[in-house]
Amino acid sequence: MQVSVETTAGLERKMTIAVPGDQVDTAVQARLQEAAKSIQLKGFRKGKVPFKVIKSKFGKGVRQEVLGELMNRSYYEAINQESLKPAGQPRIEATKLNEGEDLEFIAVFEVYPEVAIPDFSKIKVKRQSADITDADIDAMIDTLRQQRQSWEKVERKAADKDMVNIDYIGKKDGEEFAGGKAEGANLVLGSERMIPGFEAGIIGRKIGESFTLLLDFPEEYQNADLAGQSVAFDITLNTVSEQTLPVVNDEFFKSFGIEEGGEAAFREEVTSNMTREMKTASRNKLKNKIMDALVSIVDIAVPEALIAAEVQQLKQQTLQKIGGGRNVDPAMLPDELFQEQAKRRVVLGLVLGEVVQQQALQADPVKVRESVEELASTYESPDDVINWYYGNKEQLATIQSAVIEDQVFDYIIGAAKVEDVQVPYQEVIKPESSEQERAAEAAVVDSEAVADSTETEEPSDD
Repeated sequence: MQVSVETTAGLERKMTIAVPGDQVDTAVQARLQEAAKSIQLKGFRKGKVPFKVIKSKFGKGVRQEVLGELMNRSYYEAINQESLKPAGQPRIEATKLNEGEDLEFIAVFEVYPEVAIPDFSKIKVKRQSADITDADIDAMIDTLRQQRQSWEKVERKAADKDMVNIDYIGKKDGEEFAGGKAEGANLVLGSERMIPGFEAGIIGRKIGESFTLLLDFPEEYQNADLAGQSVAFDITLNTVSEQTLPVVNDEFFKSFGIEEGGEAAFREEVTSNMTREMKTASRNKLKNKIMDALVSIVDIAVPEALIAAEVQQLKQQTLQKIGGGRNVDPAMLPDELFQEQAKRRVVLGLVLGEVVQQQALQADPVKVRESVEELASTYESPDDVINWYYGNKEQLATIQSAVIEDQVFDYIIGAAKVEDVQVPYQEVIKPESSEQERAAEAAVVDSEAVADSTETEEPSDD
């Protein structure tokens, strides 16, 4: 087998491979002879069909099959021979296929770049932490009460924070518009789920009252047909329900697994959970800042094939995260929306992978065990979950990968200049939402507006 490699541009390589014709002919001959043992044709006994007949009838198809296998196998032998690391699948094109001649084909592909580890001491980041105050604990308990709220129907006018049940029809220029109609819809007033003026217009209305609200869709509304348009909503108020929060007592504590110790034990448990949440949020933010810094100081060529693969993965993740169970075609999300994030992730993967190799990092068994036990602690039978992880190599490998990633960041954090800063608890746990994530969410909404859907959606300015 003859191999020549040419650098066409950047990371792209063009590899020409020639396989001796006699090797091809021998492989085809062997395949036909093997097939002859089981082929049965009319007028011949099974396995007794003359070879000339076999070759005449099946030779062309068998040759194509053998050529495909030879090109595939020769490609992998060639990249090993040349010590190349392809990034993504190659484009293979045959240039010589004639019988009796050498098989020749070209494979075009990108290779992984050489990665130079940056000087981590040049990275300067701030790590947030907070003291959890009694006010923070009180706010968390109030949030827990909100999560277990109930609704009681009342016979009075609708007020802010009430949940109302309504029928409505939206009209533009006197005609109903798509997605602007619902019957028996529940809506919490003040939730800002609807366009400005919709919820406020229900406050003070009586049960059974029908009325019309003249409103304007926001200029930036995701549906271009409605953005900035004046519309009318005919609304009927069916019921009004008042929020009821659970009393903070022993029964409430028991619902969270606190059987003894009363309020003091409950507050201690809440504080413990808040502390764990704060540490996780602080570390995640620190990791994000480290990653931002890495991307800014690393200058490497990135294989387009890896970016393209990452774009597709990001599309799927976006749909799972914000698309829910809605039927949205990934092709309706533009690739350009994910290009920057995809490139960022590829760059980080290359750099972090190089750190793992250079430092010969392996998952610390103690940390793996701690991670498994922490996951298992949220289940009723932790020991069963722990045994399941350690009996399932694929699932355990996922934990091990996460542990290695943490070890990589620990190594970088240890070399970087990290300044600890005190901030309010809510600031530490406040999630970070990138511009790209918001754009992706808008793209999902836009794609649904374009697609034909039988579902009725409420007008919203989210």
